[in-house]
Amino acid sequence: MKFSSLCAGTLLGVTALLTFSAQARDDGRYANSPLKPWFESLHSEFGQCCTDADGYVIADVDWESDRGRYRVRIDDEWVVVPEGALITVPNKIGRTMVWKHYIDGHPRVRCFMPGSMT
Repeated sequence: MKFSSLCAGTLLGVTALLTFSAQARDDGRYANSPLKPWFESLHSEFGQCCTDADGYVIADVDWESDRGRYRVRIDDEWVVVPEGALITVPNKIGRTMVWKHYIDGHPRVRCFMPGSMT
């Protein structure tokens, strides 16, 4: 099975530079990454994270938490993270990540994984 573009984009962002969001398409170079099975196992109530959405490492200024509720900034718009999108397994990369998709042209959160600093 070919490594999905979401997972490849996520791995590229995490592996190449952890200081900014990154998106990429799979070109096969991450097929043997030790994190590949872990990324592919991530899922929320909205489905598997590594399916048809790209994962991004997000900067601390682009997300916030208030009494267990999260918000993230996607495309300059603050979006509430639905409770069902929260990934609660241990974060193996330690960085905050979001997987987004669009409904009627507006960004929505498919999966959200807080970083280890939360």
